[in-house]
Amino acid sequence: MQYETVFILTPVLSDAQMKEAVEKFTKVLTDNGATIVNSEEWGLQKLAYPIQKKTTGFYSLIEFDAEPKVIRTLETAFRRDERVLRWLTFRQDKYAAEYAAKRRARRAAQPQVQPTEAKED
Repeated sequence: MQYETVFILTPVLSDAQMKEAVEKFTKVLTDNGATIVNSEEWGLQKLAYPIQKKTTGFYSLIEFDAEPKVIRTLETAFRRDERVLRWLTFRQDKYAAEYAAKRRARRAAQPQVQPTEAKED
C-alpha cells in the first residue's frame, strides 16, 4: 500500500540536524521493509497556529510503499523524538497516488533554479 507522511520538525534545528532527523525516519521505514517513493523537504514554514510556543517549523514529506504494520513503528518513532512537533500519515487511494505521480513528474520537468553567485566589485 502506498502511504504519505508529512511531519513538522522544531525550528531551532540546524540544517544538518534537520537532515539527520529526516534520514532517521527514512531509515526507520526502510529498515522495516518500506520502499521510499519520494522525499521532499519543504523548508522552514510558518505554522497556522503556535505549537509548543513555536510559530515556524521545518516541513518534510515522505511517500512510501509499505505494509500497514510499518505505520505503527514510524509513528512510535515520531512520538519518541522531541524534535517532531506534529505529523500526519495517510494511505493514498488510487486517485491520490495518480496525483502524486503527476506532481512528481511535473516537478522533475521544471528547470531547477540555481542561486546566483555573489558578484565581486
